[in-house]
Amino acid sequence: MKLHPMIAALRKHKAGVVLIALQIALTLAIVCNAIFIIGQRIDRVNRPTGLDEGNLFLATQQWVGAPSADTPDGVARLDAMLKEDLAALRNLPGVASVAPINSVPLLNSSWNGSVSTKPDRKFSDKGDNVRTTYYFSDENVLSVLGLRLVAGRNFTAADVQHQGFRDNPPRPIVILTKDLADKLYPKGDAVGKAVYIDGSGSPSTIIGVVARLQVPGSGTWTNNFAWNSTLVPTRLNANFSRYAVRTKPGQLDAVMRTVAPTLYKVNPLRVLDDDSVKSFGDIRAKAYRADVGMAILMGVICLVLLSVTAAGIVGLTSFWVGQRHRQIGVRRALGARKVDILHYFQLENLLIAGSGALIGIGMAVGLNLALMRYYEMDRLPVLYTLIGVIAVLVLGQCAVFVPARRASNVPPVTATRAV
Repeated sequence: MKLHPMIAALRKHKAGVVLIALQIALTLAIVCNAIFIIGQRIDRVNRPTGLDEGNLFLATQQWVGAPSADTPDGVARLDAMLKEDLAALRNLPGVASVAPINSVPLLNSSWNGSVSTKPDRKFSDKGDNVRTTYYFSDENVLSVLGLRLVAGRNFTAADVQHQGFRDNPPRPIVILTKDLADKLYPKGDAVGKAVYIDGSGSPSTIIGVVARLQVPGSGTWTNNFAWNSTLVPTRLNANFSRYAVRTKPGQLDAVMRTVAPTLYKVNPLRVLDDDSVKSFGDIRAKAYRADVGMAILMGVICLVLLSVTAAGIVGLTSFWVGQRHRQIGVRRALGARKVDILHYFQLENLLIAGSGALIGIGMAVGLNLALMRYYEMDRLPVLYTLIGVIAVLVLGQCAVFVPARRASNVPPVTATRAV
């Protein structure tokens, strides 16, 4: 089939050809970037936290009229109150383990800093100074969160100290995640080595390494250190506290309902609202609600754009078929088969869609560069663009099939009736 007559015919319908080509180009540019955004959001939502997420919940409470954490006596009294709460929660039926903790993955409440293999290094320094998030807890933290120890040992009760919320005492020992340990000591020999926390001159010895523990932040700003967590054996004493609780299988809902009454019985001078006791499943759902919503929105936009583009192709091709009844009849009378007419319109659409796709590739790259500049989006991989090109070409062929098939059914006698 020669292209010259086809191109000559398309020149007679320049406006329609240009509009469909631009529509395909715009659809390609938006769909490629939208699918890339959807993929990123899905990857973020599916990131493993490192926790055994089943049967785990977090309780947050605040004391009323609590002692000040700025004096040694106040810190001691706050720690005694915290330990009373822990003892009461551990005695609840259905509770497997409890630990005080300042935050959990995806809670979006974090204590961030940096660790280095050299003393007195500020965070702005390059090289061995790595961003991290701190989790302050006790010797039960690994069992409560379900963390897997891959090297070294866990904390013991003797390792655990306590401090006021604003204090910054030395940290004799820490446990790191494998990602963080490998960044500091790439040879895999981190256990027993020293690190320096937040530019300190006092070393902290790494006594253990856990497989994975995600940071509390769920936004894109955490992408570079999503699993750089540091566990510190410390109970934080303040006018509020958080308790991570692991229940026995099947007991999660029942235990969660008893937490507030139990804590009020220990000390009624506290505040626990409806959002104070949350399962980790609820924490995960809340953290990724925006990502899921964005993925759904981008999916709807893609569906609408593809539908509008397909409708445009169908409408324009149907219009052309109506205008070319006589020419189609003449070709049929001269021996053209139905399949030849079908292929003609399919090839014609392929030329238009291909031209639009070439323009769309440039538009997709340009849109991605703008998103990178203003919204910190990653560079669009070539694979997404190629998939988008294939998608719009296939869409065009599917959309043109019905009107092209109707054109192929035009009988040869139409040529004589049109004279």
